[in-house]
Amino acid sequence: MMPLDEFERGEWWNARHAALTTGALAELACVVEASAPKPGNVSPDRPFADMTYEDFVASAAAIREPFSGATTRPVGETIRLAAEATSRCTSANTNLGIILLLAPLARATAYFVRAHDPTREGDLRNLREELEEVLAETTVGDARDVYYAIRLANPGGLGRATEQDVAHEPTVTLLEAMRLAADRDGIAREYATTFATTFETAVPALLRARRDSLHWRDAVVETYLTIVAAGPDTHVARRGGKRLAGEVARMARAALAAGGVRSDAGRRAIDAMDDSLRDPANLANPGTSADLTAAAIFVTMVVRGWWPHGRVRFADVRPVAGTVGG
Repeated sequence: MMPLDEFERGEWWNARHAALTTGALAELACVVEASAPKPGNVSPDRPFADMTYEDFVASAAAIREPFSGATTRPVGETIRLAAEATSRCTSANTNLGIILLLAPLARATAYFVRAHDPTREGDLRNLREELEEVLAETTVGDARDVYYAIRLANPGGLGRATEQDVAHEPTVTLLEAMRLAADRDGIAREYATTFATTFETAVPALLRARRDSLHWRDAVVETYLTIVAAGPDTHVARRGGKRLAGEVARMARAALAAGGVRSDAGRRAIDAMDDSLRDPANLANPGTSADLTAAAIFVTMVVRGWWPHGRVRFADVRPVAGTVGG
């Protein structure tokens, strides 16, 4: 694998695109995801009883420093440092799933080689290939750090596992531990499948929405609904049961069929879905789908860059070679 800084540093520079470190991209992905009014999730003016939008913004700021060094340290260490930084600014579990997903992605950007492909499909393929290698190289030490981070965040409805339970010290690599949990947890399934949902469902949905001139807010909501519709969301299934998770997926499909963010009828369906998913215990919160949405945002910004308004102009928005890798 060849680090980015061995490539022509000026090749992808564009004056309209600010140079963003990996830490800044991680923070920005979290803020963009939290700022979109995704049904059943916290967003501006839509708090839960135990957490607010400001908790998510503070958590996003907290992980910037740990992720700024993510390209040069083990995946598990980045996850542990990010979880510790988050715990110092909020007692709520705002971002465990996100940091579990972003850490290996951030590590993979250190070796990401652009494909000189105008469609950028080659860029996505190359990033995923580097990610596969990053995941394969994880160790028992990575698993130990991740188990600690999970216990620190204390996610609801975790339950017990017959093998490699997080309450105990792991004896297998991080990738092996995730494979053991893949049948019941959507984040673990991403590790086991080299981020299949992220690269095959979420990122294509987000890129399509941006190509169609949707601004980030609407594009993120559409991406999230696409992920939920493909469910069931394992966070809902774990806390509220499989039947509830199936009903949440059905509502997302209905909202998209009505036009989603692209029509008045679709927006009414989204609002109705949001009302239906809010309960005091947040049992119907599709949290895993929200985490996967953040991963899609991060990947999109790595391969396409950041363009805040209007239609994405892919020829103009390319990250600076070297800075995306840290």
